[in-house]
Amino acid sequence: MGPQATLTDRELHSLDAHWRALNYLAAGQIYLTANPLLAEPLRPEHIKPRLLGHWGTCPGLNLVYTHLNRVISARDLDAVCVWGPGHGGPAVFAGAWLEGTYGELYPDVGRDLAGMARLFRQFSTPGGVPSHAAPQLPGSFHEGGELGYSLAHAYGAALDNPGLVVVCVVGDGEAETGALAASWHADKFLDPVYDGAVLPVLHLNGYKIANPAVLARLPEGELDELLRGYGHEPLYVTAAAGEDPERTHHDMAAALDAALDRIAAFQQAAREGGGARRRPHWPLLVLRTPKGWTGPAEVAGVPVEGTWRAHQVPLARVREDPGRLRQLERWLRSYRPDELFGADGRPRPEVLACVPAGDRRLGANPHANGGRLLRELPLPDLAGLAVAVDKPGTRLHEPTRVLGGMLRQVMADTAERRDFRLVGPDETASNRLQDVYAVTDKAWQAETVETDEHLGPHGRVMEVLSEHLCQGWLEGYLLTGRHGLFSSYEAFADIVASMASQHVKWVQTARTVPWRAPIAALNYLLTSHVWRQDHNGFSHQNPGFVDHILNKDPQTVRVYLPPDANTLLCVADHVLRTRDAVNVVVAGKQPCFDWLGLEQALDHCARGLGIWEWAGTERPDGEPEVVLACAGDVPTQEALAAASVLRTRLPELAVRVVNIVDMAKLLPRQEHPHGLTDREFDAVFTRDRPVIFAYHGYPWLIHRLTYRRAVHPRIHVRGYREMGTTTTPFDMVVRNDLDRYRLVMDVLDRVPGLAVRAAGLRQSMEDMRHRHHAWIRQHGEDMPEVAEWSWPG
Repeated sequence: MGPQATLTDRELHSLDAHWRALNYLAAGQIYLTANPLLAEPLRPEHIKPRLLGHWGTCPGLNLVYTHLNRVISARDLDAVCVWGPGHGGPAVFAGAWLEGTYGELYPDVGRDLAGMARLFRQFSTPGGVPSHAAPQLPGSFHEGGELGYSLAHAYGAALDNPGLVVVCVVGDGEAETGALAASWHADKFLDPVYDGAVLPVLHLNGYKIANPAVLARLPEGELDELLRGYGHEPLYVTAAAGEDPERTHHDMAAALDAALDRIAAFQQAAREGGGARRRPHWPLLVLRTPKGWTGPAEVAGVPVEGTWRAHQVPLARVREDPGRLRQLERWLRSYRPDELFGADGRPRPEVLACVPAGDRRLGANPHANGGRLLRELPLPDLAGLAVAVDKPGTRLHEPTRVLGGMLRQVMADTAERRDFRLVGPDETASNRLQDVYAVTDKAWQAETVETDEHLGPHGRVMEVLSEHLCQGWLEGYLLTGRHGLFSSYEAFADIVASMASQHVKWVQTARTVPWRAPIAALNYLLTSHVWRQDHNGFSHQNPGFVDHILNKDPQTVRVYLPPDANTLLCVADHVLRTRDAVNVVVAGKQPCFDWLGLEQALDHCARGLGIWEWAGTERPDGEPEVVLACAGDVPTQEALAAASVLRTRLPELAVRVVNIVDMAKLLPRQEHPHGLTDREFDAVFTRDRPVIFAYHGYPWLIHRLTYRRAVHPRIHVRGYREMGTTTTPFDMVVRNDLDRYRLVMDVLDRVPGLAVRAAGLRQSMEDMRHRHHAWIRQHGEDMPEVAEWSWPG
């Protein structure tokens, strides 16, 4: 590892005092509800009735917190820390309280005896704070409840933050997850010129909940080869149970100094230029500590410290067992709290000697409360980007290609400030967004060859074939005060469904924390969607991500299905302006009819839905006999084609065509802020007329959203029914009964009197479906009347 750092006796004493104070505070949060400084012998009533929390990782996290304070103070370092073992919340709460940030934000939990008592009582109790590094915790932007995302978040935070060092503690349990395993490759994308640095700390304490951790059991040589293969230069710090921690403090100080010196040297060389560019092999710390270090060595004759038994609460049944109560007291007093705190509960000066000042404190750094740093995104005037629409449904454009022009301008306008990123799993060009390459490259620090295109060390498009890594980068980027967009094939968004849930939970909770500033929305563009994956087939056909998202907090989630290029521009302009939200935009990349001019599109998207009078056959003084509703680009085309058949064959039938962009509009106002009141909903969809709904995804979502509406019994939904394969575009809708001919038949079946009166028309629709099946098998492409159709109005 290199020579030990020279810690003076005074520095060593201060660091050890700070570490012991954190250990005491962490243990106190798990156990104590009163008598916080052990002013009297512990009694059962001083103990919480329910003992909750995770002690095992806390001493190691506390060691990291203490030593980060030293290097931040000594180097005036701008640093944040991602606490991967977020269930070690007691450690990080302790650090924020001891440095004073917690009391500044929560004055009733100040750095005194009363504040310490509240700190202990509130932890993991009803009305208190969660057991993880949740949004209520100053300095946290990663909860660490669901494991796997810490390192991706850390790299996302470092992007375009050249002065920032992001330390990331990776637990040995989390290191076994697939998302974390992919994240080791993020160092191939980190730009030493324009990005900050990430310093991973692989914390090996040997065990998960009840099993050994894989990396902790690897021979050190094998582990070293693995980490070097990932592109890191490991540094090692090892602590042992029962040993004086003095050597560990020296080793930890030396390792951090060596790591930060190497980071500074890499960045200086890259930023000053000169010589060939070489990808840095960034440092990494491997910290081995016993699980439950400094806690009870044994309980009832069974080993605890250094075993999986220390994972959560190492001493259970403390209230009921006098012997265990005495053992808890001996444990807590082993930290010598009377040396660390005055009788008034205030930390003694030597405990705070290593703590940085102001915003340099880990709990106060503004990057961990990214909304404080967020700037408005410069968005272009849509008038110069929109497509001209003289008549609806006669010209075709690829909506995402049009959007690519907008994103190109955003990239250009943020070139100097570098606070916008586009991420996706190897699909930017496939999804027709390649216009951005005119102004920026794809980020790439690894080897390049002559046939590569658009790769560059300073690019702001991030492509890697791991949806987890893409989302983790973007979340870390947003949480530290920037903007971005995640573009993905629709079918594979489900890979990050659980990550999306966790982000929604974070945003939902953060909104209730007064000192948390709003952050830019997490925006998904889902394209290459279910109806135009006819070439890739069944494996690529899955529209279910919107169902998952719409189950989440209604104050946070939004789903938009723009039907054409101009509405996609309008929706994109809107979602890129939103805060504290998760927006899902589903749009096609294949040629799609232009239905609305820009002004019409702006009005339509502002309403979220609307009656397309030009497409229907309602009489000004009458009511519709049937409503044709549609949401999504392909369903809109099929609904409009059905409307054109009805207009021609049954001109006397009063048909209303309704297009929905904002899916939350279907919900009642009391269930979603975008929802319609019953009066508003009934005015559009009626209370008692048949509604034939052509929907992009699974039909039952529409029923779930509308089940409280008066017209719900008359709503009949056509959508994706898992009838997928490799076939023609129109055959996809036929296979799922979403085609224009089926929609016409649905109208005839559900409008009273038409089943008999229009039996001939229904028969002709059946015949067209049969003709379609024969045609595609003979010709391998769709019928001319389908492939060449356009709106006849």
